[in-house]
Amino acid sequence: MAKRRAQRLADIDLSAHLSNAEYEERLYRAQRRLLELRLHTGGHLDNPDLGPGVLVVMEGSDAGGKGGAIKRVVEPLDPRHYRVAAFAKPTFEEKRRHFLWRFWTEVPGLGGFALFDRSWYGRVLVERVEGYASKPQWRRAYDEIVQFERNLALEGLVIIKFWLHISPEEQLRRFEKRRDDPLRRWKLTDEDWRNRDKIDLYDAAVDEMFARTDHELAPWTLVSGEQKRWARVQVIETVVDRLEHAIDDFEHPDWGEDGYA
Repeated sequence: MAKRRAQRLADIDLSAHLSNAEYEERLYRAQRRLLELRLHTGGHLDNPDLGPGVLVVMEGSDAGGKGGAIKRVVEPLDPRHYRVAAFAKPTFEEKRRHFLWRFWTEVPGLGGFALFDRSWYGRVLVERVEGYASKPQWRRAYDEIVQFERNLALEGLVIIKFWLHISPEEQLRRFEKRRDDPLRRWKLTDEDWRNRDKIDLYDAAVDEMFARTDHELAPWTLVSGEQKRWARVQVIETVVDRLEHAIDDFEHPDWGEDGYA
């Protein structure tokens, strides 16, 4: 099997864009198709059997557009048919345990659909750069994460990982826009400003993360977030494509009449 080529931030074409007309047309088609696929995997159409579980992991630059992309993914879905989990810094109770512990209960089962706004990759990004995790901790986390994802994927979970990237110039523009909007100012923190001073450290951590955690069962998809229309369409079309292939390959478990295989 050919080795996967390591992806890098430098590979992302930040000039990619869509016109308003292209955006509306492609978004509408992708959302309609996603709704159909979601109803299918949840057993809500003619076939009541559950399909694979789906976990969309959203990572990216601060102000890179993760929230807007998540909103467009769930927009056509019934609120009962998905769950969004946002992860910030761990609590004291969570820090007492293995770093993956707090994510387990939010992982969907067969027929489920969840989206993570940030994830276990904080271990090899902010925790690495800011020194919240020791070097031995974040270095061994790569293998722990890959094995964790492999275990979930082999049990029928489709893991779709995105990195939304923007240039420092676009990030500054969005920061200033949030700062000047009283209804969006809450989204901007002192930590966001401080992180801009460590952009080289974060970029190096991101590139190593791609190299160490991009694998066949849960590959990374790198998306330009420079234009929000482009990013949102790329995300939802990728989810649709991955889900279509997953449904074709999915083997329904036979639990038997008593609920056991």
